[in-house]
Amino acid sequence: MSQFFNKSDLSRQDVDKIVSDTLKNCDDGELYLEESKSESILLDDNKIKNSNYSSDLGFGFRAISDEVVAYSYSNEISKDSLKSSSENLKSTLKSIKGTYNHQIPKTNKKLYEDINPIEQKTLKSKLEILNKVNDFLRKKDGSVKQVTASFAGEQKSIEIIRSGGEVITDVRPLIRFNVSVMLEKNGRKETGVYGIGGRQSYDDYLKNDNWKNVCEEALRIASVNLESKPAPAGEMKVVLGPGWPAILIHEAIGHGLEGDFNRKKTSAFHNLMGQKVASEGVTIVDDGTIDNRRGSLTIDDEGTPTEKTVLIEKGILKGFMQDRHNARLMNTKSTGSGRRENYRHIVLPRMRNTMMLSGNQTQDEMIKSVDKGIFAVSFGGGQVDITSGKFVFNCTEAYEINNGKIGSPIKGATLIGDGPSILREVSMVGNDMMMDPGIGTCGKAGQGVPVGVAQPSILIDKMTVGGTKL
Repeated sequence: MSQFFNKSDLSRQDVDKIVSDTLKNCDDGELYLEESKSESILLDDNKIKNSNYSSDLGFGFRAISDEVVAYSYSNEISKDSLKSSSENLKSTLKSIKGTYNHQIPKTNKKLYEDINPIEQKTLKSKLEILNKVNDFLRKKDGSVKQVTASFAGEQKSIEIIRSGGEVITDVRPLIRFNVSVMLEKNGRKETGVYGIGGRQSYDDYLKNDNWKNVCEEALRIASVNLESKPAPAGEMKVVLGPGWPAILIHEAIGHGLEGDFNRKKTSAFHNLMGQKVASEGVTIVDDGTIDNRRGSLTIDDEGTPTEKTVLIEKGILKGFMQDRHNARLMNTKSTGSGRRENYRHIVLPRMRNTMMLSGNQTQDEMIKSVDKGIFAVSFGGGQVDITSGKFVFNCTEAYEINNGKIGSPIKGATLIGDGPSILREVSMVGNDMMMDPGIGTCGKAGQGVPVGVAQPSILIDKMTVGGTKL
């Protein structure tokens, strides 16, 4: 008996009958059950400001006919609520006809352990670490004016039931640890932020006093920003550092390679399959199969095992990220990219860990080749038009490059452009690919899901830099 029906008036036979009866004439669909437990703990201004724990339980019931998606959800798992949802779906799809396809490839590989990270470490021990973070940073540097540190943890258990009684399950842990520090010198205030996380227990990330490394990185970034000068503006060469700067690829290019935008022909890439869309050194993949990474999933939210999906190979557009719905309408297969924020939301094709693979050059070679430009190490917020790929990104750590050498740190630099154009301007790809530290969340259609990014250092020959230097 499933954990989801232990306290309800539903039997397994009841559920299978309702699901099969609802979906018998549909093209696709499923009953998605979810139980989540989550916590957040925040230290700010020398004290614990918030400590929250929440749990949620519910189902989402989906039926698909042709392009029409009918969806109903409830936080009550009972015979009445499931029957009511079934009637709503059947009423929405009055003219349904088709053949239901429930076949899904099976996997025995798990990419993370079935753990509850919230319960593996006591609240007292988490509070002790947050207070240690505060004390450590304030003693480390007398110019520290504010310290903010937080834990966020989650365990999500899901069960997917398809017509014919097929059942697929997954248990997903997720944690994040963040530190922000503000410094003040000579009346000037600057902030540094750093975090780590993924699909393991807190202790896997904090062992050997690793929280100190997170503190020191946040402090380093704040110190660099204190010494920064106004950023230059204009069109110039830009070197992107490895790791987190791949968020630019994720936002400006990755969304344009999701199946729904291409099926609807609203993506700049929709009619370019098999064509050259980037420099020859550019290979981009979306990989959901990396152990314990924030964006990894053993199965997606439709039950399909995730995979490593090649999107662009040596500059040639090779594929899109697909869920079952868009894949069927585009006459292809799901790539295990069907994701939803929770049971209240419909499935959409989404990114997992989006990565540009390594090339052969070194970062030093890139810097030496630039007479005048900037070296962007990290990004904060930005704005992106998903369909066109046009973006504006704010650099949180960047340096000027003069005559082949890294110069002063700069403040207020923004990178402006569009994804398709930037891909063609990549002239050097580094041999130093690095994953981000495990902090990414992607937004689409009002839904947020955890994601990862990775890239080596890359040189972009021509890019518009917005700055504050007059």
